[in-house]
Amino acid sequence: MIRVMLCDDHPFVRRGIRDTLSEAVDITVVAEASGYAELREALRKQDCDVLLLDLNMPGRGGLEALANLRETDPQIRVVVVTMYPEDQYAIRCLRAGAHGYVNKAGDPEALVTAVRTVAQGRKYLTPEVAQMLAESVSQPQVEAPHTLLSERELQTLLKIASGRRLSDIAEELLLSPKTVSVYRSRVLEKLGLSNNAELTVYAIRNGLV
Repeated sequence: MIRVMLCDDHPFVRRGIRDTLSEAVDITVVAEASGYAELREALRKQDCDVLLLDLNMPGRGGLEALANLRETDPQIRVVVVTMYPEDQYAIRCLRAGAHGYVNKAGDPEALVTAVRTVAQGRKYLTPEVAQMLAESVSQPQVEAPHTLLSERELQTLLKIASGRRLSDIAEELLLSPKTVSVYRSRVLEKLGLSNNAELTVYAIRNGLV
């Protein structure tokens, strides 16, 4: 039996994932967490074979959580389950230590396949991600400016481009408005932009929103 742990801050999403996995006779959900602190506590109490991890959690970001898990619990195989598009986050996640990447908007059966594949010690890659990974290895590419942003900076860019106010972003990420303002300033500087309107135009032109 494949033991799975869920980490997502939305209870309805966890329920949907749990319901999807319940149809597989060889998979069982052994624990759930709504954030990194709960995840650490759950891992102290319960072993798992595969961790399904959302990227967009309050507090500690998903990529940061991945990096910490790779250091503290290297035996855990992680599948990132997120709404973020593959072309913006999949390679980042794989480089940070993820063993698979599944989009929440995709086929539910892909999640079951990902869990089984990763539990067998292999990586789960969609054809699109495999192609992107091959291209990133086989040929040098000029990196777009946003690919050099940190996780929090990229999250700030995406949320601003989606029309959220800094106060809303701060609340969602459990950060202070001042901290989010600092991230915004760094994004503007790194991308050579001046204001939120230009950030939004940049995000649209680069297919980020």
